Parts: sequence; structure tokens; C-alpha cells
Amino acid sequence: MTYEQTLERIHAFPRFGGSPGVERVRKLLAQLGNPQDRLKYIHVAGTNGKGSTCAMIASVLQKAGYRTGLFTSPFLSDFCERIRVDAEKIPRESLVEITEEVLPVAQGLIENGEALTEFDFTTALGFLWFARQQCDFVVLEVGLGGRNDATNVIGTPLVSVITSISLDHTSVLGDTVEQIAAEKAGIIKPYGVTVAYGDQLPGAMEVIRRAAMKQHNRLVEAAPSVLSVVSSGLHGTELRYEGLSLHLPLLGEYQVKNAATALAALSVVQEHGYSIPDQALMEGFAAVRFPARMELLSENPLVFLDGAHNPDGTHALAETLRNHLAGRSLVGLIGMLADKDVHTAAENLDGLFEQVVTVTPDNPRAMPAEELTAIWRVHGTPAYPVEGVSAAFDKALTLLKENGALVICGSLFLAGEIRPIARKRLREKVGLPADFE
Repeated sequence: MTYEQTLERIHAFPRFGGSPGVERVRKLLAQLGNPQDRLKYIHVAGTNGKGSTCAMIASVLQKAGYRTGLFTSPFLSDFCERIRVDAEKIPRESLVEITEEVLPVAQGLIENGEALTEFDFTTALGFLWFARQQCDFVVLEVGLGGRNDATNVIGTPLVSVITSISLDHTSVLGDTVEQIAAEKAGIIKPYGVTVAYGDQLPGAMEVIRRAAMKQHNRLVEAAPSVLSVVSSGLHGTELRYEGLSLHLPLLGEYQVKNAATALAALSVVQEHGYSIPDQALMEGFAAVRFPARMELLSENPLVFLDGAHNPDGTHALAETLRNHLAGRSLVGLIGMLADKDVHTAAENLDGLFEQVVTVTPDNPRAMPAEELTAIWRVHGTPAYPVEGVSAAFDKALTLLKENGALVICGSLFLAGEIRPIARKRLREKVGLPADFE
């Protein structure tokens, strides 16, 4: 198969299966020799911040000299982003090879009535690749929820990590924070250690505490107070941690809290007997890259890209904009999915943008730009629907004032679609280097 044919086959699997649970992927992995049983895990669930936290943990472990796998979702621009070893994406030819190997096994199970999903299949590919690459650790991000997620097929990890929990995917996970927390806490395995984001909503934290106690886990609540902020700016935050100076390239106060969670998880790894020198902490944090999380694309013009798409994420984005871009004239380029809480997102960002350009992301669940425009106009913000992300980006640039900033947000799908276009336009406009990331 070609790479394109491989992606077609992977995407041909349904997004959702029949009965919830991990038995489908367990059967698939059993026929592949159970590669997941040969690996050590840091397993990460949460509503917001789990991707950033995973990136921090993986970067530090790599700098400490460990061969480190990283499994994340969704991808922004390239499917291979989802499966990385030492920050390198799985090569396309390797993805083709293991897909060709796993497909017949999956097809056999489907013929016997197993409703395998795309995420089941992709998770199996990840486990197989990480095992063959002989990873020392795998930082494993949950896809959706936790209890019934395909990644939850693993045994007790070195540490289970639960990041910030809030309302999202309510049709699947429940419509209260407590219900969602119960699903996320489903990754807690017997006789392990759990690290929880220290600034949880009280109801969510209580659910996590009960789940940890039931599974005989020691619970570490990652207090943000272990870090002190020395300074912050457009290029990130300077931190102090136990006498160390850490540079975190990710922008936003919530990223400091994510960093505290990552540091708590890394401390648990050290308790298992693995060495993580101070130098690895400093180099690992400085090397963290996580596109579309308040990502600075350009300083002149000032352009940011953020994937915030749920109430908690847009609240954090609004806080970051107020703290770092106060006094600037802001233009928003926004596209969202219709199944998200669009009205709350607009309320959270209300009053921040002088003008908004709306666009329909290339996704069947996308909200039409005209509908999104109507919502922003209700809030009194001039808004303009534009067809196509390329034209929308160009339109947004024309609205920028001299002291202004463009903020692209609303959906990770929009972020993935627009990021290469924006980078190309900005290279042409301001002469950014060809290897600009």
C-alpha cells in the first residue's frame, strides 16, 4: 500500500464501536503477541492539559537518556504525529508496514463480530511500534475519557496522571464534572501511584481521591506552589523549582500548573529507581514544543494559534490574552465544531476581540461560519464569515492594526488545517526561515 492508501484504510474504521470497553483491543493485541505488556507507562488522562503535560514528561525523559515513546491524539497536520519515539514521528514507510501487518488480524476479528474502531486500531499500531523500538518508557495519552479508552488495556503503569477536568464530550462521558472525573479516574490501576492536577474543581478531586483509595493508590496532588514564576512573556515563562531555573516555552498560566503536574509525575518515576538529573529537567523543559497551544507563529505581525475549544480551554485562553496582550487591538479568527459549547466559548472570549473572522473548519461536525458569525454579533462584536481557511487568514491579516495581534482559535481541527497555510503566508510576508516551526 501507499501511505495515502494506508491512511484511507485506517480512517475507514468507525470512530465509535459497539459496546464500550477495552476487550476489542485486548483481543487484537493478544493476536499480535501482547506488545503492550513489554513496556513501562506514564498514563495520562484529563479534559485539558493532558497533551502539554505528556509533552513535558516525554521531553524530560528523553533528555535524561531514555528511549521515550509518546502516543497522542488528535494529530494536527500529519497522522504520524500521533506515534513518536524520541520526538521523531513514526516514518511513513514504517506506518505502512505495520498497518499491512495488523490489518488482516483486525479484519479477522471484525468478521467474527468485533466492532473495532479507528482508535482501537491506531492504539494497537502504537503499542507494536513502541515495543519494536524497545522504548524505555511510553507516555500514553488517553483518547477519550479513560475507563473505556483503548489505552486502558495496559496494566498498572509507573504512574497514572489526571490533568484538569471540566465539561467536554458530555454526550459520551456524562454531563457533570463528577461523572466525567469518574470516567477519567478509570485509568487508576491497583496498587499504583496517581498524580492529579492540583487545581481541580473540588467535586472532581473528591472523585479522584475515592478512586485512588479504592485501588490502593497513593495520591499525589500536584501543588502549583512548588513552582515560582520569575517572569513571563511572549516566548514563555521563567520558573524556579527546588533551586533550579526552568524555561518553559509554552505560554499561559495554566501551563505552569501543567508543569507542576509533569514534575510530580517525574518525581514518581524517580521513586521507581530511574535517574532524572537536574540537567535533564532544565533541558527537557526548555525543549518542549507543543503546536497550537498559544503558539507564537510570528512576532511581526503578532500571530498566535491556539486549539482551545471547550469552556475550560477558552476560559484559560481568555485569561492568557488579558495577561499578555492587554492594550493590544485583537482580531480573532475562529472556527468551531457544532457539538462544542460554542455559546460559552463566545461568552468566555467576549470583549477581547475588536473584530472576528469566522470560518468553517474542514470537518463534518463543523459549525457553519455564518452561524458562528451570528453568535459573535449577538455579543456585539463585528464578525465576518469567510469561505476557506486560506482566504480567512488573509482577511484577518488585513484587519490587524499596527499594535494588534491575531489570535486563531476554536478547534484543533481548524488549527491543524490552518497552521501550514499560516506558516507559509508568514514566511512570504516577513521572511521567516524555511525551517520555521
